[in-house]
Amino acid sequence: MKYLIVGLGNIGYEYEGTRHNIGFTVLDAFAKASNTVFADRRYGFVAETSCRGRKLILLKPSTYMNLSGNAVRYWMQQEKIPLENVLVIVDDLALPVGALRLKGQGSDGGHNGLKHIAATLGTTNYARLRFGIGNDFGKGHQVDFVLGTFDIEEQKAVDAQIETVGEIIKSFCFAGLARTMNQFNKRGAGKE
Repeated sequence: MKYLIVGLGNIGYEYEGTRHNIGFTVLDAFAKASNTVFADRRYGFVAETSCRGRKLILLKPSTYMNLSGNAVRYWMQQEKIPLENVLVIVDDLALPVGALRLKGQGSDGGHNGLKHIAATLGTTNYARLRFGIGNDFGKGHQVDFVLGTFDIEEQKAVDAQIETVGEIIKSFCFAGLARTMNQFNKRGAGKE
């Protein structure tokens, strides 16, 4: 069985460590913990690992956020991965810093990466793990906020959840979406 785990973000040094790149940050940590490294491939940086007989394709799209769907569609087709085995990790302004929410479908919530994935795949019925980045910004400063970095206290909250995201990824692959949602969403998987 194959799974595609996608972390959304933007390529380039200027975006490293920003709130908007939390998907990249999480996948980097998961790859490191899995003793695998990313290679520059078509439409993204790709790493492969296996856990208990399941093959996990980790993808950091190089298409920039607004065209993320191109990379997701390509790697689904390339690896013959069904939609139910796709998990997208994305930043979320509507959640407090470090809060995690796993969903099996839903709106894009104004997120351009999710919007493009839905438009490209023709459905919003794919699993997504929303990672809270907070929303402490003044009117008209949303872009500066999401492209900014976490402060020291926020970074502690983020770091504390990175291991939990690894557990969620593994559970998604072994136990399935419904059981993983029940286990992790029930316990809050973060601050509210």
